[in-house]
Amino acid sequence: MREENRSEESKSEDKKALMPDYIRAVSELGLKIKLIQDADATGEAAVAYDEWRAKTGRTKMPGILKCFGQRPDFLRQVMQFSDAVHFSEGHLSRQYKEMIASYVSYLNRCPY
Repeated sequence: MREENRSEESKSEDKKALMPDYIRAVSELGLKIKLIQDADATGEAAVAYDEWRAKTGRTKMPGILKCFGQRPDFLRQVMQFSDAVHFSEGHLSRQYKEMIASYVSYLNRCPY
């Protein structure tokens, strides 16, 4: 049992070591945004989640959007902004924008 606990603790420490300093500092304080999971969304949050899923064709909300679930009005603004900035054609094509976003996520050790 102790061996299992130590290996879980070790994994947790390994994950923390990979985090950027500012994320590690917040993590150590225990500050976290309460994410509203897909199955737990009710009211306006559920409506906003459904709007996003219908628009994208995906079945699960990404965590980066779930952090705005407590404020569905702001979540909708974030989704509109994201559509305008990330998913529209401009000086860079959508393909290049997504490639840059993927690389930045990789550099930040972010799963998004």
